[in-house]
Amino acid sequence: MIEVKNISKTFLDNKVLNNVSYTLKKGMCNLVIGRSGSGKSVFLKSVVGLHEVDQGEILFDGRDTTKMASKELKALRKEIGMVFQGGALFNSSTVEENVRYPLDMFTTMSKAEKQKRIDYCLDHVHIENAHQLFPSEISGGMQKRVAIARAIALNPKYLFFDEPNSGLDPVTAIIIDNLIQEITKELNVTTLVITHDMNSVMEIGENIMYVYQGQKWWEGNKKEIFNTNNPELNDFVFASDLFKSIKKQN
Repeated sequence: MIEVKNISKTFLDNKVLNNVSYTLKKGMCNLVIGRSGSGKSVFLKSVVGLHEVDQGEILFDGRDTTKMASKELKALRKEIGMVFQGGALFNSSTVEENVRYPLDMFTTMSKAEKQKRIDYCLDHVHIENAHQLFPSEISGGMQKRVAIARAIALNPKYLFFDEPNSGLDPVTAIIIDNLIQEITKELNVTTLVITHDMNSVMEIGENIMYVYQGQKWWEGNKKEIFNTNNPELNDFVFASDLFKSIKKQN
């Protein structure tokens, strides 16, 4: 379980996060949603240690990362898988080499053991016959799936996604959402997804925090989100006619 307690983060004179607390539910798809610039990506990067918070605690199974030495943080990061917004694949490396990278960096596996793990991870994201292709030779959706395969290579306990459906068409976005949900359940990981995509919220939102101007403004699940009286959240959720019609049905 990950517990975030009263964290704040300021860049120059801009307070991006203001006293935010959120508990990620173990083995579930946890979502942080909000408009662009609301602070949700800074929240994610603070949780994984890419940003140092000004105040507050970030607890991974009771271990406070804000008080850890660099050696402890390095050990914890082996338990974390991260999928960045653009995928962040190495363009000069093949699909197989991209997935092998964390295995080369953090394990003492034999070549055969690494190959077995690579095949397992690519199979889990439903990629076949693309091991020797380069990122430029596969579609954007496949690139995201390779990024997910790399993220699960070390068998992480925690899996983080920053806008995983950015730049994808609606059909491919649904495929990625389903894959995130499938991996969360099959591998029993705790997943955090940063998104502004309401389709993703309705597909996989088991535990949701809405961030507004750097503060936690609402928390609930995908069923409760249609019955809230929070005006800012309602403006965000029902910005499209599609979700306005869903609200009427509920």
